[in-house]
Formats: sequence, structure tokens, C-alpha cells
Amino acid sequence: MTNPSYFFCGVGGSGMAPLAMIMRARGHDVAGSDRALDQSRVAARFDFLAGQGVTLFPQDGSGVTDPSQIVVASAAVEDTVPDMVSARRVGARVQRRAELLSQLFNSADQRIGVAGTSGKSTITAMLTWILDRAGLDPTVINGADMLNYVTPDTPFAAARVGTAGLFAAEVDESDGSIALYDPTIAVVSNISLDHKSMDELRALFGAFVAKARVAVLNLDNDESAALAAQSGGRAVTFSLTSQAADLSAADVVQRPDGVDFKARTPSGTAWPVRLLTPGLHNVANALAALLAAQALGVDLAAATAALSDFRGVRRRLEVTGTAAGVTVIDDFAHNPDKIAATLRTLRAFDGRLLVMFQPHGYGPIRLMRRELAEAFQQGLAPGDVLIMPEPVYYGGTTDRSVGSADLIADLVALGIEAEAYPDRAACGDRLIALAQPGDRIIVMGARDDTLSVFAHELLDRLDQARA
Repeated sequence: MTNPSYFFCGVGGSGMAPLAMIMRARGHDVAGSDRALDQSRVAARFDFLAGQGVTLFPQDGSGVTDPSQIVVASAAVEDTVPDMVSARRVGARVQRRAELLSQLFNSADQRIGVAGTSGKSTITAMLTWILDRAGLDPTVINGADMLNYVTPDTPFAAARVGTAGLFAAEVDESDGSIALYDPTIAVVSNISLDHKSMDELRALFGAFVAKARVAVLNLDNDESAALAAQSGGRAVTFSLTSQAADLSAADVVQRPDGVDFKARTPSGTAWPVRLLTPGLHNVANALAALLAAQALGVDLAAATAALSDFRGVRRRLEVTGTAAGVTVIDDFAHNPDKIAATLRTLRAFDGRLLVMFQPHGYGPIRLMRRELAEAFQQGLAPGDVLIMPEPVYYGGTTDRSVGSADLIADLVALGIEAEAYPDRAACGDRLIALAQPGDRIIVMGARDDTLSVFAHELLDRLDQARA
């Protein structure tokens, strides 16, 4: 049987591009289209894909011409997209991204699925680096670029191609596709309201954990702690504070550019860890990665040593730069837990926060409006300013009846200094007007690669203003 060719609809997406790279590395012909390519956004990503042998087409259906092609699309791609229309017309098979990824994942001998509301990408990247340093040569698909693998020749590195027998992947619950994965080791960082109701999330995560030989679970989160209690002895647990966990944190010292702690077992044995990524949430992420590595036979001393030069993942409290005394930070936070963790980390150190939060859709505002407001109310201090444009929207039939102005009105009623603007350009003008030496500007949001471009533009404008 000949190797099938794959056409990725939305090939530039954070979940699609690494999967396309894996299929290309396995010898398949790979092509794709993307609305961002048609709109001339994030050109560097498409230049990289083309350089890796991915043939790029406009998203007009012209790339889908052969019934032998397999057209891969995410759950967000609607049937009216021209590529999907062409697939039906020529009789090409359509496969959802999660179906293809789960097939690759489930065919491996050792399968590590990293799930949870927050921290998945960082835990996956930490685990990748630990396993790589241990010589285990994992194949990995992550939801964000892993900075240890970013080079001038490989500016985008959300995938690592290694042995087919050891596969680690960030697993998503937002579309229910977590049910497709059959992990030998299941990691759940935490469970809280995000894309689905809590009842739906409990069912999805519970089924995911039930399949695993070992479940790595967070005792500091009530929902994942409940899974540990129901695991029948298959769980290994981590905690920032509880010494009853299989691995806990001791002697934590936060730094602006990282955090030091000791990873401690219940017997009192402890290994020092020096992270280059700041925040208590990254201590929890590290504990999860260490336990997953240990479940694969990696010695904890070697695993903790590997974390000393772990560089993080793109857009997780990533410092874009400093100009005119103002630091610009690019961050992926988009749900209440992630927003709270980011603001808690930043508030541990001096400096006013000027936050531009771009919601990742209209649906999330409707679902999490109250929780988002609470996260900002608790995380922002007097003098901090929150600025919001309308949510990211690339077309489609989504309900846009509740937008950023509604959330801003909630926050103003709570006493938060918050302002809504019609677009991101206006937000940028306001941030530059507000910025003073010692301030920190945080560009916050998900599902829009141009947010990083925006952060760099702000830094350039600050630099020009100083000159």
C-alpha cells in the first residue's frame, strides 16, 4: 500500500503544524492551506512549513483535487470551508486532527498523555526535555513551541520526531477528543471550568485516567484529587504543600526570572531544582513532569538536573524585551486559571501591570464571564489597568451577542480600572500612552499568533519613543 498524502486545512495552527511535521517526517506527502496565509498573517510560520516540504495552497479548495488525499481538519473547521466542500466533491476522506493524532499516539508502546485545564504545554515540554536528556528519544506533539528546540533553522518547534515506540502528546478536552486517547501514563495537571461544564469535564477526565497504567495527579486541585482517591492505587500525586503527595515542593524561593525549590518525597529525600521559568504554577508543572518521567524509569536525580536548563515554551510569560524602562511580556493565558496564575506570578514583584487581554472567542466570554471577571478582580492591584479589544474572530457562524465590552462593564462595576476598545490598534495606542518606566505590559490571549507580533510592535514603539 502506498503512503497516503495528507492535506491539512488550517496547517499553520498550533495543533496542526506539528502534526503536519510528524507526517512529513514519516515520509508522507503533506500539503495544506490556512486562512492566516490568505490574510498574510504570520508569514514566518508558512515560510518555515514550505521550507520543510509542505506544499501550501490558498484556502479556496484548490489544494484538494484527488480522492486518495486524506484531508485533516480540526473540530473548529466548518463544513462550508472551501477545502471541505472540495473534499466532498472529489470523494477525499476527511479526518479530524484528533483522530489522526490519537491513531499515532495509540500505536506507540509507551504513551504519555498530558491533560488538564492549565499547564499542559509546559508539562509536555518539560517531560520532553527530561526524556531527551535521558536518551529515550521521544516523539512529541505539543500545543506550543518548545524553546529548547527552537533554533535559527527551526524557529517553530512544537513537535519532536523520535522513536515511534515512545509518544508523548498534549491532549485536549475542549472538543471531547480526549476520549480517543489510550494512555499508558495519564497526566492531569488540574481540572476547572473552561470549554465545557464541570459534569462533562469530570466524565472526560475520569475516563481518561481510568485507561492508564499510571495516573499523575495534582492533590492541590479538588477535582484531580478526587480522581486520585478513585484511582485504585494507580495514582502518583504531586502538591506544592502536602507532604502526603508522592512528590511535593519544599524551600521554594521565587525569582523574577525563575524559581528554586526542592522536590521532596514523603520519606524526606529531596532533590534541588532551579527553574528558569517563574511562578509557583511552574513548580507544580515541574513536579508533574518529574513524576511522569519517573514512571518511565528515569532517575529523579537525572530528571531534576535536566530541568536546570529547561527554557520554557513560547508565549508562557515570555519576555519580549524592555524599552524605555517598560518590560513587554507575551502570555498565552486565556481562561480563569491561567489568568490567575500569570497575574499571581507577576504580582509577586514590583511594577504596575498594563494588561491587554484579547479573548480567544465569543463563546468563552459567555461561558466564563463571571469567572474571568473574578480572576482579574483578584489578580489586579490598585493602579493596574486592563484593556480589551473584541475577541479573536476569523469568520463563521458563532454567536457574537456577548463581547469584551460586557466583561469590561462587569469589571468596572467591581472597581477595576478596565477599558474596552473596538480593535487591537486602539489598545496599542492606549498602552503606549499609559506606559511609564517600571511598568510591565502583558499581551495576553490565545489562538492568535499575531499577538506575538503585536508584542514586538509595542516594544519597537517604546524604543522609538525613548529615542
